[in-house]
This record gives sequence, C-alpha cells and structure tokens, in this order.
Amino acid sequence: MSDVILSVDHVSFRYDRSPVLEDVSFSVRAGEFVALVGPNGSGKSTLLRVLLGLLAPGGGAVHIFGEDPRRLRDRWRVGYVPQRPAVDRELPATVEEVVTAGRLARRGWQRRLTASDRAAIDHALDEVALGPMRHRRVSELSGGQQQRAFIAKALAGEPRLLVADEPVAGVDAESQRRFRDSLTHLVASHQAGVLLVSHELGAVAEDLDRIVVLKRRVLFDGPPAELASRGVSLGIHAEDLPLWLEGLG
Repeated sequence: MSDVILSVDHVSFRYDRSPVLEDVSFSVRAGEFVALVGPNGSGKSTLLRVLLGLLAPGGGAVHIFGEDPRRLRDRWRVGYVPQRPAVDRELPATVEEVVTAGRLARRGWQRRLTASDRAAIDHALDEVALGPMRHRRVSELSGGQQQRAFIAKALAGEPRLLVADEPVAGVDAESQRRFRDSLTHLVASHQAGVLLVSHELGAVAEDLDRIVVLKRRVLFDGPPAELASRGVSLGIHAEDLPLWLEGLG
C-alpha cells in the first residue's frame, strides 16, 4: 500500500450560504479498503459527487491518479457502483450484456472484444456468482441479483479504484456475501483501492483497512479496531448511526 490513488485535500463545499463540507482531507492507496460513513445530511453524497468530478469543490482539491477528476484520462480506471438502480421491467439487456458494457468502457465501443476481454467478463460474472444466469434478462432477476450484475459491470473494467455507494442496501444476505468476496478479491489480487460509502459495515468490517467518519468534516480516520475500542459496533443500521457519531470528534 504505497501509491496514493485518491487524495482529498482540505475540500469544502457549500450550497448557497449553507456549508456542507468543511476542510475534508483523507486518501486511499492502492490495495487499500476504506469505508466512508456518516449520518444522513453528513455530506457523503456531495463529497461523492466531488470525488467523481460531478461537482467542483468550493475550496481545496481532489486528485485521482494525480489528476483532477473532472479532467481524468482513462476514466475506466475508476469503477463506480451506484445505489441499487431501478431496472425497467421492459429492459431487454441480458446480464452478460450489462457486464460487457463495463468492459467496453475500458476497451472502447468501436473495438472488438478480445480473448482477454471475454476472460475479464467471465471472471466478473463468476465473482458475483451470476455465470449461470448470464443469458437471463436483468429485469427478470431479484433485486440482489440485479445489484450483483451492476457490481460485475464495474469489476469487468478491472478498475484501479472502485467507488461503491450503498451498494448492498436492502439486498439479501447472499448478495452481501458475494459483494464482500468481490471487493476483497479486487483489493488482494488486483491491488485496487476501494472506497465504500455505506451505513452498514457488518458484512465487511473484518476486511476494512480504515474507516473515515464524515459529519461535514472528518471526525475519525483510522482502523476499525480503534472504533471498536470505543465500544462502537459496525454492524448497525442507518437510524442508529448518529447515536455513536455524536460521541466522535
């Protein structure tokens, strides 16, 4: 874990006169698994949009692979898994087609898939245990299976940094386990960095290198064991999170 692939340096942001982020700083290195947590209204969503280059910071700077995310070259190096999207019942795309789209984002839409591309697609499907369902329409899958398909789409591009926004909220236990296995494989085998934005860390608590607690500013940035020593349980739900956040800082 030597190379910093995401750096957030003294970032601030406000909507009109209301501050949302104040002097936020942290980093993610290659091969590091970091969780970003905070209650509703803590600024997580705004920070995520700044990190992805969708908003310009009001102050400070963000760099991904040393570049401003708004001008990032080779955007395939950043994989993104959104909160569980609504899938149209009429969507004709199969699981394999959705996952292939993630690979094409890296290869380019005009280029033919190579053997290595197909191997990466197969590997991503296997990582989320959807290989046997590759020819089924995504709209026919359960909510958890759909989310696993979108996780596989991100994995197929073999990103160097994966950002996941509440990826397993409301999905079944099997999907959560598969998600955890996918992330740990990405970190251990590919030395990618992972930034997981989530309220519920129970499924990955033992695998995290660091936890960043955000409540407009960074209240805590350190290993899970340090939070545990304060009596904090990571397997908690959204409505409980602010209770222990109040004691940090």
